Amino acid sequence: MADKRPKEDPINKVKSMAKNLVDNIFDDLIEKNVLNGDELKRLGDGVNLIVNGTENLVENLAEKSQMASKILTKCLFRQQLTLDSHSESENDESDHSESSSTESENESEEDTDDEKAGSAMALALPPSAPQEIRDSQPNHNLKLCSYEYFHRMKTTKTDEIYPVMEQEGRTRLALIICNKEFTHLPHRNGFEIDLSGMQDLLENLGYSVITKVDLTAVEIEAALWEFAARPEHRSSDSTILVFMSHGTLEGICGTKHQKTEPDILHDDTIFQIFNNRNCQNLRDKPKVIIMQACRGKGSGTAWVADTGGASICRYDRTLQCYIWSDAVTKTHVEKDFIAFKSSTPHNISWRTDKYGSLFIYQLISHFKEYSWCYHLEEIFRKVQHSFENTEELAQMPTIERVSMTRYFYLFPGI
Repeated sequence: MADKRPKEDPINKVKSMAKNLVDNIFDDLIEKNVLNGDELKRLGDGVNLIVNGTENLVENLAEKSQMASKILTKCLFRQQLTLDSHSESENDESDHSESSSTESENESEEDTDDEKAGSAMALALPPSAPQEIRDSQPNHNLKLCSYEYFHRMKTTKTDEIYPVMEQEGRTRLALIICNKEFTHLPHRNGFEIDLSGMQDLLENLGYSVITKVDLTAVEIEAALWEFAARPEHRSSDSTILVFMSHGTLEGICGTKHQKTEPDILHDDTIFQIFNNRNCQNLRDKPKVIIMQACRGKGSGTAWVADTGGASICRYDRTLQCYIWSDAVTKTHVEKDFIAFKSSTPHNISWRTDKYGSLFIYQLISHFKEYSWCYHLEEIFRKVQHSFENTEELAQMPTIERVSMTRYFYLFPGI
C-alpha cells in the first residue's frame, strides 16, 4: 500500500536541522560558562537571520543546478585531456632553476589550458554524440557510394576529378606512423583510440594499411622510402599517409627527440620522397598527408625546392618543372599533394587519454558521413567547420601545401 503521509517541506527540514544544530552548540556554551545572557541574545538574533535565509539559499542552489552540472562535466573531461606537445623543461635540467614567479606563471597558463580543454571536448564533438562520446569512436558505419552515382560522376566530370579505380585489380596502400613511447617526452595516452580508428577507416575506404609504431626520425624516413618504392602503387589510384606523434613547428617528433638533440622529421622530407621525381608510380595520383601533432613556435616551415642529387632528368628554371631524359615527357616535381594538419602553426592539438584526439575523432566522423558524395577538400573544410565554434580552445585544423589539380573523390564501396 502506498505511503499516504504528506512529504515534509525540504526548506522547513533544512531550517529544523540548522536550529537543532545551533541549539545543541548553545547548550554546551552556556553549560561551560562560555556565554552569558546578553551575548546569547545577540547571537540568537544572528542565528534567526541565518535560519530564515535558508529558503533563499535553497532557491539559489536550485537556480544554479544547471550551471553546476556544466562545471562538473568540464572537470571530468579536464582529467582526460592532454597535449600532443611536450615540455622542453623535461629535456633541460637548467629549466628547473627558474624563479618561483616564472613557475607560478607557467602553472597559471597550464590551469587556463585545462579549463579551456574541458569546454572544447564538448564543443568539438557533434551535438548528437551519445553517452561516453560514442564509445570512444563514431559508431555509425561508413556510408557507401552507389554505383549509379559513381558512374554519373565518372562520365560527367571526367576532366574535373581524379580517376578512381574500381576494386578489382586495385591495390591501394596507406601508411600510418604512430609514435606513443618516447625516451625524453611524455607517453601519448589515448593513441590506441586514434590508431584503431584510422586503421578501420582506411581499410573501409579500400586501402591496405601498413602501420609503423615508435620510430625515430631516421627510421620514419627509411619507412617512407620503403613505402614509396612499393610496386602496388603502380596499380593504385592514390595513397594516404597518416602521422601521429608529438610535434614542433618544424615537423614530427621521433621517439628520441629532446631539446638538446632534436629528432625531427621535416615536412619537406615527406614531400621529397613522394614527389614525381622519386615516386613515379604515384605520379598524377592524389597523395594525402594527415598529421595529428602539436606545432612548435617559430617562423614557419621551410619550403625547399627539390633540386639535389643525381637524376636522369634536368630542371628547366623557366618552365619551373623537370624534363625527363626522353625529351618528351615533363612533369612538375611536386604535384597532387594535400596536407591536413591538426592545428595552425604555433598552436596545440588536444588529445584525451580515453577518447583519442579531437582532430582524429572529427576526421573519422566526417569521412564516414560525407566521403560517399563529397570530394576530399570539402570533407576537410567540414572538419574545420566543426572546430569553428570552439569558444574556449584555439585549435583549428589547416589545409596546407595543396598542389591537387582536380577533385579527389574516394567513392567508398566502389
